Amino acid sequence: MKLSHFQFDLPKELLAEFPAENRDEARLMVIDRKKQTIEHKMFKDVIDYFDDGDVMILNNTKVFPARLYGNKEKTGARIEVFLLRELNAEQRLWDVLVDPARKIRIGNKLYFGDDDSLVAEVIDNTTSRGRTLRFLYDGSYEEFRNKLTELGETPIPKYINREVTPEDAERYQTIYAKEEGAVAAPTAGLHFSKHLLKRLEIKGVKFAEVTLHVGLGTFNPVEVEDLSKHKMDSEELKITQEACDIVNEAKGKRKRVCAVGTTSMRAIESSVSSQNTLNPFEGWTNKFIFPPHDFSVATCMITNFHTPKSTLLMMISAFCGHDLMKKAYEEAIKEKYKFYSYGDAMLII
Repeated sequence: MKLSHFQFDLPKELLAEFPAENRDEARLMVIDRKKQTIEHKMFKDVIDYFDDGDVMILNNTKVFPARLYGNKEKTGARIEVFLLRELNAEQRLWDVLVDPARKIRIGNKLYFGDDDSLVAEVIDNTTSRGRTLRFLYDGSYEEFRNKLTELGETPIPKYINREVTPEDAERYQTIYAKEEGAVAAPTAGLHFSKHLLKRLEIKGVKFAEVTLHVGLGTFNPVEVEDLSKHKMDSEELKITQEACDIVNEAKGKRKRVCAVGTTSMRAIESSVSSQNTLNPFEGWTNKFIFPPHDFSVATCMITNFHTPKSTLLMMISAFCGHDLMKKAYEEAIKEKYKFYSYGDAMLII
């Protein structure tokens, strides 16, 4: 498979700027790989496809308010600082992206907040837009983190051309988010409401939680024609023994195992035993899944509609089968499904 196989024309108006009014009332396209059929449903109908003992694998990462706006010392120029990851808690060192980057050099200071109560010094260049910052703040670590939360805003994706609203803080977060560390939401999970999770639980569906802290690399388009040459960014991953036990028991009983989202799928495919069972894991993964790929753990998956040439689309092609995926995407465009982070969903069985 080559990069050009993943190009398609996506009308701009199908990129979702806002989520569906109610989480579980987005649209759901259901693709049956065996029957080669495509059905159109509502997301809450997902319950009809699962039974007692089936398992859903959820990524419980929590998005933190990663986008800050500061002012450069002396010039006062407004600079966007996007927090990627904490490098050292004690020294308050962070890996960030800055925009516009050309103005930001080692030694520069940036001031945040109306009262300049938070200051950062640039101590290294990492990539063209990447910098290492040391934050200077009078207060405990907890107070410092609270300050970041207070000054930061929800990092809704760049393609959404509007101001962040207070609703985004709630809606660009799954309701089961627990472990803070992502700078992008695992978007398939955004469709689950408390009510729907409860109904699934009552039906006997079990939930296994994994943690994959989604990085900005999730938005990087592939730029090499030969997919095997593409390098994924590493993301932090944790899979507990408890999650493995839930998944492996369901596998042993030949129950349905559903990866909720491409991040859950990447998580589990990063830690598979030679017997095709799920192993505990704590570390980093840069797993890139593209066709052909043998999936070892999940028998079905829930995902959103992805953009052309994205690594996410390549994973879906590998799981769904390329021709069926192409047919589904043509249908999605014709039926005006919404794409991307706040868009509609697809269940592949």
